[in-house]
Amino acid sequence: MKHITAPFDENTLKGLSAGDIIEFSGNVFTARDAAHKRIFELLRAGKPLPFDLKGSGIFYAGPCPAMPGRPINSCGPTTSSRMDAYAPALYDMGVAFVIGKGQVSSEVREAIVRNGAVYFAAVGGAGAFIASHITAAKDVAFLDLGTEAIRELTFERVPLIVAADRFGRSVYDRQTGFRRQ
Repeated sequence: MKHITAPFDENTLKGLSAGDIIEFSGNVFTARDAAHKRIFELLRAGKPLPFDLKGSGIFYAGPCPAMPGRPINSCGPTTSSRMDAYAPALYDMGVAFVIGKGQVSSEVREAIVRNGAVYFAAVGGAGAFIASHITAAKDVAFLDLGTEAIRELTFERVPLIVAADRFGRSVYDRQTGFRRQ
């Protein structure tokens, strides 16, 4: 299995194809519906964002509060299509990758191709398993949103699937299969 670590350089992203199964390590920001809405309210108001989008990754998740002795509790992916209205603009602003579950719209896939980005799928219903691969969690912004606040998580070798690559291929298309790296 190929192991990749964020932040990614362009060659790392070029080497990923839809259907590849990889292990991911590195930092990623959590953001679900409410956080995306707040991000765009700040942008419309001309205010700075609480984190840098350029080269960053977003995990569509709302982690449960941490258990004693753990950085986070259950932390499973949210359905990615819920963020389809926001995702193209975020990719255009420099987001390098997103982690979620399920299919995304053609507009999102076009933004992935346009920006040389990637969309990773995490297995839904595996929140406790994913949390076991998170080594650190830090509050970043919008804490009033509770579980939907933005947090920066540090992953260590979490298995993911390249769901949509920078070439426009998707695991949700019939001709693309899964490949172990």
